[in-house]
Amino acid sequence: MGLLRYAFTRVLLTLPMVLILLTVVFLVLHVMPGNPVLVILGGRNVPVALIHQYEHRLGFDQPIYVQYARYLWGVVHGNLGESFSSGMSVTSQIALHLPATLELSFSGLFIAGLIGVSTGVWAALRQGGYVDQILRFTHIGTYAIPIFWSGLMLQMVFGIFLKWLPTGLQLNPVSAAFFQPITGFVVLDALLRGQWALLGQALEHLLLPAFTLGLALSGLVGRVTRAALIEVLDLDYVRTARAKGLPARAMVLKHALRNALIPIITVVGIQFAILMGGAVLTEAVFSWPGIGSFLLQSIKARDFNAIQGTVVVIAILIATVNLIVDLCYALVDPRVRFS
Repeated sequence: MGLLRYAFTRVLLTLPMVLILLTVVFLVLHVMPGNPVLVILGGRNVPVALIHQYEHRLGFDQPIYVQYARYLWGVVHGNLGESFSSGMSVTSQIALHLPATLELSFSGLFIAGLIGVSTGVWAALRQGGYVDQILRFTHIGTYAIPIFWSGLMLQMVFGIFLKWLPTGLQLNPVSAAFFQPITGFVVLDALLRGQWALLGQALEHLLLPAFTLGLALSGLVGRVTRAALIEVLDLDYVRTARAKGLPARAMVLKHALRNALIPIITVVGIQFAILMGGAVLTEAVFSWPGIGSFLLQSIKARDFNAIQGTVVVIAILIATVNLIVDLCYALVDPRVRFS
């Protein structure tokens, strides 16, 4: 009951955060210079009467508080409005692009955890040695490299020079044209349909952008893993286990690493927010058809509804992941209790 009550409380606390974010984005978009109606109509040399007609149709001639109240009422009822540029429902467009971003983000998170935890453990077990120094320098370097630069370099090396991997898109154009989604996650849908050739192609297209994201975050995960594990390895119970002759592998994996997971999980959860921001850049570099690309297109078109809807969905995703991270604490560390 304590866990459920805690989860319910966190959900309630998330609602004001989403409301504040929605309000700020709404106000910023509406005070920015420029008229989205001109973008919709395709130019500046548009009759004034036609501009006024569209402004009335979209409700832009009403006071801003009326526009805000109308939009908020729609959001409460699950209606994010219609896209000004396409005329389609914003909800349906986000549902179309979101699976690609989630597939990319969680793949990048997995790679970041795999590389970061592995190298962090290796550095901690060789504290002060040359391997530790090299890995610490590598962690700093990977975290400092801009995502767009590393993505371009990976494209150049593995896509253009070596020609091992595709440099963009989620599938090649022919496969994408005939692809019929079930869940929207290409890798999962290929598995569900048993289309192994399509699965291989999807993984080939996913590898470079996911590795670009994962590499950028692996440095911080590695540094936190190293620091947390060094602290745990210096505790009395680990020294006792070592003195009793417990194998080093069992001591690290079954005892020390588990107690060092709390800060690692915290960092991974926090990094998800950065991961969503990095996904926008990665999707732009790799022409990935995710929500980041959709957001960039909406910003260029000054599509208010699409921008606001995308920001709200990303905020809810980040809040959900942070809630899951908090709940994982109790699974990892039995000392954690929720009241």
